Amino acid sequence: MQFEAITWERLADALAAHADALEPADGGPWLKVAVDGAPAARPGELAESVAQALRLRGRAVLRVPTAGFLRPASLRYEYGKRDPDSYFGSWFDTGALWREVFGPLEPGGSGRVLPDLWDPATDRATRSPYSLLPAGGVLVVHGPLLLGHWFPFDLSVHLRLSPGALRRRTQEDEQWTLPAFARYEDEVAPAGSADAVVRADDPRHPAWTGLRQGG
Repeated sequence: MQFEAITWERLADALAAHADALEPADGGPWLKVAVDGAPAARPGELAESVAQALRLRGRAVLRVPTAGFLRPASLRYEYGKRDPDSYFGSWFDTGALWREVFGPLEPGGSGRVLPDLWDPATDRATRSPYSLLPAGGVLVVHGPLLLGHWFPFDLSVHLRLSPGALRRRTQEDEQWTLPAFARYEDEVAPAGSADAVVRADDPRHPAWTGLRQGG
């Protein structure tokens, strides 16, 4: 896999330009973009930059973090608060993402998306109002462990960290999640399925593969 140096600004602009030229694969009026990466890779920052670049192109954008779709603590911590297998397979409510985010954006859908569902700090529903994404709008979902669920993304970007960089940049109290990301690499191989891979070991000097042909 070959990487080319790029700035975050040019990367966001290139991704936005590519997304803006895409037709939704499902034939509906909404595009769906994924920015996948461990928290240490800061996928939310790239997602926001891509969203801003798309807005400059006249696109309505709704940014949805997977952190807003955690399961209740009773389910997340069933096997303890630091179980990497639970983090890998049980922490994020993929069913709710399908129901509240992707379902309304299917062809003929209402476009009414719930931007978040669960507040992990209070362990209660957020009760956030629905957001209406107009036809021609773009959904940008960001967070860890996003790929491998058959979510209908039209464009997917994976922020890649080497094991050493991931370990260095992960906070001490989150080091227990590292085996989950190793499992993600082994079982899902996100770099092989994403339309673009960004090497983010040095946050000041990203590099990327360019866009996969056909992506």
